[in-house]
Amino acid sequence: MAKSYEVDLAVAEMLQLAIPDYRFVTLEDDGADRPRRIDPHGTVWLRDGEPGEPDIDLSPPTYHYSHRIPVEIAAYVSSEPLRQVLDRMAGAVGAAVAADRFLGGLVSYLDVTALELVNINVTGGQTQKGGMFDIIATYSTNSPL
Repeated sequence: MAKSYEVDLAVAEMLQLAIPDYRFVTLEDDGADRPRRIDPHGTVWLRDGEPGEPDIDLSPPTYHYSHRIPVEIAAYVSSEPLRQVLDRMAGAVGAAVAADRFLGGLVSYLDVTALELVNINVTGGQTQKGGMFDIIATYSTNSPL
């Protein structure tokens, strides 16, 4: 039976192995600002996930979660079109998820949402393009804690 922090840690570990060419940063507090520097090769930020309200079966008590883990990606403008770089970064994450849909048996299913392009504004700096999507871990547990 999975616990939310175990899912967050397992996803972080999976991504660190899947994207060795990019700077990987975990942000524990969802309200925290991302670091201002983007690595020249690209940066991936992973925030703590939010399990949300579970669906509940009563006999025996089982709590079913769709745990959303926000992922943000960014890269510098280079000789390649930025959208192509962002798609490649997101694709590397998607390939890691597709390679282990059950997160080593920790979850019932792992999936990703579509990439959403966003502007990243840095005080005193040039606006950059980035992307956001969620990794969704579906799992059940016998305790909401």
